[in-house]
Amino acid sequence: MSSSTFRSSRPDGWIQPRPYSDPTLRRTRYGPIQPMTQPGFFARLLGRA
Repeated sequence: MSSSTFRSSRPDGWIQPRPYSDPTLRRTRYGPIQPMTQPGFFARLLGRA
């Protein structure tokens, strides 16, 4: 049985931490934080969150 290892020239994205990004820059790039669930039609109609 042969033992072969996989080698890649680029490091794995799961191992490398993300570089720091300023919250202001993130907001200008991606917009404000959105809620996980959007309110339904009647909740928007009646003004409930």
